[in-house]
Amino acid sequence: MAARVAAAAAHPAVRTPPDPLPPPQHGPAAWRGADLAARDDWILPLDGPDIEELERAAHAFLDRGGDVAQRLGGITTEDFALPRLAPRLSALRNELLHGRGFALVRRLPVEGYSMAECAALFMGLGAHLGRARSQNGQGHVLGHVRDLGLASADPHVRLYQTNERQTFHTDSCDIVGLLCLREARRGGDSLLVSALTLFNVLRETRPDLAARLLRPMAHDRRGEVPAGQQPFFMIPVLSWHAQAMTVFYQRQYIDSAQRFEAAPRLQEEDVQALDAFDALAEDPELHLRMRLAPGDLQFVHNHVMLHDRTAFEDFDYPSQRRHLLRLWLAAPGARELPAAFAARYGSLEVGDRGGIVVPGMRLTVPLPPVA
Repeated sequence: MAARVAAAAAHPAVRTPPDPLPPPQHGPAAWRGADLAARDDWILPLDGPDIEELERAAHAFLDRGGDVAQRLGGITTEDFALPRLAPRLSALRNELLHGRGFALVRRLPVEGYSMAECAALFMGLGAHLGRARSQNGQGHVLGHVRDLGLASADPHVRLYQTNERQTFHTDSCDIVGLLCLREARRGGDSLLVSALTLFNVLRETRPDLAARLLRPMAHDRRGEVPAGQQPFFMIPVLSWHAQAMTVFYQRQYIDSAQRFEAAPRLQEEDVQALDAFDALAEDPELHLRMRLAPGDLQFVHNHVMLHDRTAFEDFDYPSQRRHLLRLWLAAPGARELPAAFAARYGSLEVGDRGGIVVPGMRLTVPLPPVA
C-alpha cells in the first residue's frame, strides 16, 4: 500500500509538512474495507412486518390525492408515520452520523411497485433520516441515476448521467441515499472508502501531501452556478474543524475547474497529493465493494466517506436498464461544517443545508414511468 502512495506521489521519501497536522483519526468510521468485507453487521434486513408498514404508509400518503410530485417534495415524518421502524431509523441515522458512516438496508420488493410507490416509500423512509435537498439545477429532490447516453467530457454533464466509472467522490449533502430499482447487465458495483483511513495512511507515509489536501482548491460547478457566484468554488479536500475531519472531493471537478482563467492553478504538489489520495482509495484493502440488488437501499455519510461506482454495460431494452433513485439529505444532529462549505452548501445550518440552488429553480420530484 505504501508503494502505491510513493508511486502516485513520485517521491518515495517522507517529507515533513510545513504546519502541524491534525491527529490520526480513530473511531468506527476509520475502517478498512478488507475488515468489513468479512462481516455483515453493516447490512440491515427488512422483514415482512417492516415492509407492510412501509407499504401502508406509502399508500396512505398517495391516497390523499392532490399533486403527488409536489407533496412528495415536502414529505415529513408526520406524513409518513412508521411506529415500528422509526426507532430503528433513528438508530440508523446515529450510526451514519456518529458511527461507521454507511449502511445497506435490504430489501424492498420494488418489482411490484409503480414509480409513485417507489418514490413515496423511498422519500418517506428518507424523511426519517433528514430533509431532502435539490440535486441539480433543475431542482430535483429525487434523483434518477441512469445512463442518458452522455459523456463526462462535456463540462455540463454530471457523471451519474453516464455509464462511466465515477471515481471516488462525495456529494453536496450530509447523507446520500440510493434505492436500486434495476441492476446493469454487467458492472455498476458500488464502492465505499473511509476518508479518515485515507488521511491516516497519507499522514503516516506522506505528511507533506496530507497537509496539501487541507488547503483550498478550485472545484467546477459544472454550469450550475448560484446567483452572484463564480463558476467554480474554493474548498479543501480535507477540513479539520471542531475536532472533526470532514471530506469534500470530486477529482474530475477539481481538474475541470482549471478551464476557468480566474481559478487558482494546480501546482505540482497539488497533483501529487490528489494522485496519492486517489491511489489509496483504489486500494482493495481499504475500500469496500458491494452490489446493490433491486430493492436494496444504501445510505452514506458524505462528510467521512467517499463513494464510487464502477463502469457498467446495460441491457438493450429500456425496461431492463440500470436505474437507481437517489436522495440528498440534510440531517438533524449532523456535524458543524467549516465556513468554506458555504460556497457549495449555501446555508451551514444543521438540518437545512446542502443541495444545489440556482436562479429560477423550482423544487420538483420527477416521476417518469418505471420503464
